[in-house]
Amino acid sequence: MDSDAAAIRARFERVAPIYDRLNDWLSWGQHRIWKRMTVKWVQPQRGDTVLDLCCGSGDLARLLAHAVGPTGQVVGADFAPTQLAIARQRTPPAPRAAPIRWLQADALDLPFARARFDGATLGYGWRNVADRLRCLQELHRILKPGARAAILEFNRPQTPVAHWFQRQYLNAVVVPAARQLGLEADYAYLAASVERFLDRGQQLQLAERAGFARATHYPIAHGLMGVLVLQTAPYNRGGKRRAFGDRAA
Repeated sequence: MDSDAAAIRARFERVAPIYDRLNDWLSWGQHRIWKRMTVKWVQPQRGDTVLDLCCGSGDLARLLAHAVGPTGQVVGADFAPTQLAIARQRTPPAPRAAPIRWLQADALDLPFARARFDGATLGYGWRNVADRLRCLQELHRILKPGARAAILEFNRPQTPVAHWFQRQYLNAVVVPAARQLGLEADYAYLAASVERFLDRGQQLQLAERAGFARATHYPIAHGLMGVLVLQTAPYNRGGKRRAFGDRAA
């Protein structure tokens, strides 16, 4: 593991015990709505096998488990063992939901065969990986033809007012809250990381380079967040892939 990846993992290990509580407080609980929207964009079906990459404490994985039902399968993968331990603790058996397999894994080198999954989610992890293109390529590799992935992330707002509000909120609310918990250094990077993150066009370009046939970016929460919805190419009767385009996914 390189030094950047090790530093990222160490950060998420430190924040793991209070990660969910802080998310609830700082988003006024809205992150749960955004996660439900993300799962719906994947369109999981009963009996599907699905992946939640960079699963953290498992919110998206649990939503997927209920969506695919007891005949489905869910894998929650993360490179931070403390996050996975918390995910296990917070996931009681649910007879109407699929079992969840929690797995420590690198988003840039996933331990799965090609075309293994019917769908995938990735919540608040893509911005932090060391190689975003490689992460998308790995998602593309492990998804079946015609499968979807949905990536929930901070968005760079397009309007000056929304952009100002986001910066003020991150710097004047999020960082001071983290300071009270002794985690100022772990959250101080957040505003800068959002500023450096890919805009909509750059995300779509990376999706094309990774091999996805369809990609659409949906701004949500007044443009403060965004969901990148990706789809692999189905094979038509002639064996040809559909062309790539920014179309409704």
